[in-house]
This record gives sequence, C-alpha cells and structure tokens, in this order.
Amino acid sequence: MAFFFQNLINALQWGSFYALIALGYSMVYGILMLFNFAHGDIFMVGAYIGFGVATGLLAFASWIAIPMPGWLVLMLTILFAMFLTSFVGMLVERIGYRPLRSAPRASAAITGLMIGIILETGNLALLGARRISFPSLIETKTYNVGGVFVTNQKIMIVVVSALLALTLHQFIRRTRWGMAMRAMSFDFTVVPLMGVPLNTIAALTFGLGSALAAAAGILFGLAYPVLDPYMGILFGWKAFVAAILGGRGSIVGATLAGFLLGFIEIFVAMIFPSTLRDLIAYSIVLIILTFRPYGFFGEPHSARLRL
Repeated sequence: MAFFFQNLINALQWGSFYALIALGYSMVYGILMLFNFAHGDIFMVGAYIGFGVATGLLAFASWIAIPMPGWLVLMLTILFAMFLTSFVGMLVERIGYRPLRSAPRASAAITGLMIGIILETGNLALLGARRISFPSLIETKTYNVGGVFVTNQKIMIVVVSALLALTLHQFIRRTRWGMAMRAMSFDFTVVPLMGVPLNTIAALTFGLGSALAAAAGILFGLAYPVLDPYMGILFGWKAFVAAILGGRGSIVGATLAGFLLGFIEIFVAMIFPSTLRDLIAYSIVLIILTFRPYGFFGEPHSARLRL
C-alpha cells in the first residue's frame, strides 16, 4: 500500500503539468475551434521566462543585500512569468492565427507547428543548445507519512495547479469576460453580431492559456530542474490528448483528463516495463475515446460546430 500511495503522489504531480497545459488547448479549441499546436512550446517559453525572472530576482536581492524568502521569490516568479508569457500567447494569436481565422482548419494547424519551430529555434539562437538548471527557490523538505515520502515541493505543485484550474473555472463561470467566452464557444458566428468583441476574446483566450502554460513550466522546473528548448514538444502533444479526452472547451474535463493521463502513465510504468509506458497508456486512452468519442464532458453537437 505504501508503494501504491507513493506512486499516487507521483501521478498527482505528473498530472498537474498535463492539466495546466491542457487547459490552454481546451480553451482555444472550445472557443475558436483551432488546434494551437504551438502551445507546448509556449510551455517551454514560459519555463525559460520563469528562469530569467527567478534569476533576476535572486540577483537583485543579492545586490541590495536584503535576503528574500524563497516562497516570495517563487510567488513573484510565477506571477511575473504568467504575465509576460500571456503576451507571448496574444502575440502568437495576433500574428499567426488572426489572419487565418476564415482559412481552412488545416492552414491554422500547420501555422501552429511552424510557430512552435520558430520558438524552438529562436531559443536556440538566443541561448544556445546547452541545457540550463532552474534555480532552487525553496528548500526541499521530506515528510514520512505512514511509509509514504512526500516532499513540500510535490504538495505545492499539486495545490498550486488545482488552485489555478479552480480560479480559471470561476473566471469562466462568474465574470462578464468568462460569459462572453462561453457564449463564443456556443455560437462563434452569431455572438460577435451581438456586440461581443471577437478579437478581444480571442486574445484573452490565448493569453490565459499561455499564462497557465507558464505556471506549468515553472512548476516543472522546480520538480525537474533541467530546461531545454525541446522540452515542450512531448508535453504539448500529451496535453493535447488530455484536452481532447476532457471534451471540447471543458475546463473541468481538461483538468481531470490531465490528472488521469498522469495516473495512467505512472501506474503503467509501475506494472509494466517503462519502454511500454506510452504504448499501453495511449491504448487505454484510445479505448476510452472509442466509447466516449466526444470526451468526458463534450457534447455531440459541439463537435459539428464550424466543421
């Protein structure tokens, strides 16, 4: 049982990364019916921006000779990186996707792949191919709970991810902007005729999704402090699977599917050889989608909108 709960904690942490990235995919797909295949690389950009912010804050604290608590540096890093990365997402929407809004869906999908390559090669050109180490912002403490070892970092990662997902859910449900986003998701054609600014909603959607991806990048850097320009590729594709599994535009669905995907991967690797992890895990996902083709919280009519 201790071994089971140990892997359960690991699965919660791993699923937190998928859940936060999947939220950005789900919002863009739900509102604009676009597959933003550059989103995984925005996760990478957010991690690097977080590295720069954290390094700058630590250098500033050293320069003024006033020590800053690690939790304060971490909180400021997450907030600043989310803010800055949201502008990256809005820039991607403005330059890459807005001119193709009335183009075939395939054109937008290919554009997303090209934007991802530009972000990767731009990172290589600016920083080089050398991997960098994310700074250790908080001291790691390990707690032994009935033979299950839990670190304060794992607890923090899961709690922060859940709070961010809950905050986004409340924003979508209880604010005017969130109401406009839900209305746009329901009828993309008619709602702009009622005075809802389409360009503003599209930019806000990309900005929010990119901010959450940045938070995922920083949390990943804390847990696995090695960053490289291609770190977002695999995470992006897997989070995309989680967004589809959760259902079109469903915040709750994307969050639950992200955690479920983390559970499947960790527990499959616990039972079978690690080389079979992806094969078995995504075979399970394929079986689920066979019986739930619209995802956990998707609706049959929503899949036919604008197709």
